[in-house]
Amino acid sequence: MTTPDIPDLTLTQMLRAHARARPDALALQQKDFGIWQALSWQTYYQRARHFGLGLRALGLSEGGHVAIISENRVEWVIAQMGIGMVKGICVGVYPTSPWNEVAYVLEHSDAEMVVCEDQEQTDKVLEAWSQLPRLKHNIAIDMKGLRYYPEPPSSFDDIEAMGRDYERSHPGLIDQLLDSQSQDDVALMIYTSGSTGRPKGAMITWGNLHAAAPGLIELLQADEHGSSLSYLPLCHVAEQAFTNIAPVYVGSAVSFGESLRTIQEDLREIAPTFFLGVPRIWEKLHSSIYIKIQETGRLRQGLFNRAMKACAPLATKPRSRWTLAERLTFAVCYWTLFRALQNFIGLRRCTIALTGAAPISTGILEFFRTIGVPLVEVYGQTESTGVATAQLREDVQLGTVGVAISGVEVKLGEHNEIIMRGGSVFKGYYKNDDATATTLQDGWLHTGDVGEWQNGQLRIVDRLKDIMITAGGKNLSPTEIENTIKASPYIKECIVIGEARKYVAALIQIDFETVAKWAEQERIAYTTFRSLTEHGQVRELIQAEVNRGNDRLPQVAQIKRFHLLTKELDHDDDEVTATMKVRRSNIYTKYTEVIESLYA
Repeated sequence: MTTPDIPDLTLTQMLRAHARARPDALALQQKDFGIWQALSWQTYYQRARHFGLGLRALGLSEGGHVAIISENRVEWVIAQMGIGMVKGICVGVYPTSPWNEVAYVLEHSDAEMVVCEDQEQTDKVLEAWSQLPRLKHNIAIDMKGLRYYPEPPSSFDDIEAMGRDYERSHPGLIDQLLDSQSQDDVALMIYTSGSTGRPKGAMITWGNLHAAAPGLIELLQADEHGSSLSYLPLCHVAEQAFTNIAPVYVGSAVSFGESLRTIQEDLREIAPTFFLGVPRIWEKLHSSIYIKIQETGRLRQGLFNRAMKACAPLATKPRSRWTLAERLTFAVCYWTLFRALQNFIGLRRCTIALTGAAPISTGILEFFRTIGVPLVEVYGQTESTGVATAQLREDVQLGTVGVAISGVEVKLGEHNEIIMRGGSVFKGYYKNDDATATTLQDGWLHTGDVGEWQNGQLRIVDRLKDIMITAGGKNLSPTEIENTIKASPYIKECIVIGEARKYVAALIQIDFETVAKWAEQERIAYTTFRSLTEHGQVRELIQAEVNRGNDRLPQVAQIKRFHLLTKELDHDDDEVTATMKVRRSNIYTKYTEVIESLYA
């Protein structure tokens, strides 16, 4: 497929173009109380326009910042587009953030207004209000529980109504603002997850979004007949790519599920043509299949194991090179087992599935490709406006992140650091010239990741700052070790220790759902996460899984001792970021005594 040509329009100008050319075509749909509610391109554009004008009537300045704190829903993108139409800048905030993190982002971004999903998010803002001198207005999407507050926020609906009134007295304003919009204008501020310090506000321009679109569309083979499910946080660049960049430029439909808890049910109903999952989503889907198989009889378990063994060699072999016998083998396995499994996870119509945002275990990736889900690993950063490299769908080399997508140039710099350049590379960090100068040098984005070339495809070794040197002087990649161990359906998190140590040890968190299911089958009594973790047979189970992972690692990288965490790692406890990336330094500090005991 050749790289598509897209109109030289900003995202908001493209929304207007669809509203004019395909007014009645499906743009968005949202599930409310079990029923899908559809929005056409005309309605989408109209509501965004009115919301933007409502903010203007409320006093939003040109170039002013408006924050959004909400789970994914149609109002998120309506607000984002409306903010952009009136030349405001949208700032996403993770809805899982505690109030102090919300306060930091709102204060640092100089937000003039904030859009909150509901009472929970509004309360966080109100708690931080005294620290936010620039914040003028709070707007709530769901007003339940808020109308009787001493100073209730404005409702989302009221802002749209204000916009309709404002349009009557300023009839040509939106077209005038859109026509004067430049690709150099900042469209979004996306705050990095901040695993090693305070989050930084990456400024993404309309031109960055435009430059990211062709390579993304080519990778997804997306067109106006496609569909996707929006469920990962929209304040993350990965979901922006799947909810806004590709769908708005090609005109495909986006669906918003009822909640994060209903993802699998929503997937089955929508059956999207392209899908993005972070590794934790793929691990959960893998676990759900594993549990489903465990619940069936021994005959089906035996058939599943035989099918997986027979088709495993085909996972990374291009279909064009399959022999007739291999085609027949896969066809039999597909119609007897794999098709039902694809339906079970809702990905039977998926023409391509992506995993990104963090490294994934090759075992998980191989599993999904074996059952016929065309899963590929991609690599990119907030600062590259999302995907920069991707595995080739028909030439997947396990352990790599593929080759650069169209419009991006990638090479290795000093210390084998991955550096890249292209139109999608961001403008810089807001109010942080030093960090911008370190990250952007001579037009090249310095990623901070160490890489190497493997048969012409890029392999991520680890973060430059995370590479460990053992007491014996060996360089090790903790991420590679951790992902090998996390291929087990019984292990959710693995944090490796080894810097200046004589051997590698680890802190391990069990996958409660799958271990609980195993415990029930083994008739093991437990009451809590802690009691399950501390059971002797559970430790034996995890030891066997660690041994299995160790068999795939060089001897120097094998885990010699481990400790089972008795609680799940939590964002509120500052152990993981909003995107569930482990805050290593915090973990090392918090579990110092446990870590030292592993080397006693």
